[in-house]
Amino acid sequence: MHSPEDGKKHKTRRNFLGQALTAAGTAIAAPSLLNQATAAQTEKPAPGQGELSVSLNINGKQQTLAIEPRVTLLDTLRERLGLTGSKKGCDHGQCGACTVLVDGQRIYSCLALAVMQEGKQIVTVEGLAKGDVLHPVQTAFIENDGLQCGYCTPGQICASVALLDEVKRGCASAVTVDLTKPQLMNLSEAEIKERLSGNLCRCSAYNGIVAAVQQATGQTPPSPAAAMLVREAGVPA
Repeated sequence: MHSPEDGKKHKTRRNFLGQALTAAGTAIAAPSLLNQATAAQTEKPAPGQGELSVSLNINGKQQTLAIEPRVTLLDTLRERLGLTGSKKGCDHGQCGACTVLVDGQRIYSCLALAVMQEGKQIVTVEGLAKGDVLHPVQTAFIENDGLQCGYCTPGQICASVALLDEVKRGCASAVTVDLTKPQLMNLSEAEIKERLSGNLCRCSAYNGIVAAVQQATGQTPPSPAAAMLVREAGVPA
């Protein structure tokens, strides 16, 4: 015959075992629950939670993304697609480091909303080369030392590619001599600088940049040695 004290001990022992089994089950289930929570956090938010499904044609490839309407094209390229060639300089459309081509037109991608580019052809500096063959403007920048630190160079190159196409289409600038028929071979140094005035180079590699554009237009640019002498002489660009 058990005393009340024995019953109390027996009941306490049973409760302890029950609690232990419950704790063990929770510990076993915890990793699975943790994995589910982690997976939920890494899944892309479904459109409708403040996002839109957008299909963008970038460098000839279709990319479908769920993004907020306020996200810029620059942030989409860099943060979502890993296309970091386009640089974030001022983020206010003042330096040109983020210049890309949209339907052949140069734009500041930091000022363009990604959702507004659906159905358009977007080309970044990564999309200019054809495999291992560089675009003529890229080659010209290398051969004419059209860069120093290189931060602004992707935007400078995209702007230069657009410049050539604009002249071919007959687009005039503020300093074009013949407004009726601009010619690549007739582009002066002053006009090249005018047409690229929206792209800044903090290193002041403007002489090399102009020489690169001159080569791309079919003109004969100054020799690298001559360009170096001009820079060392401190002649303003």
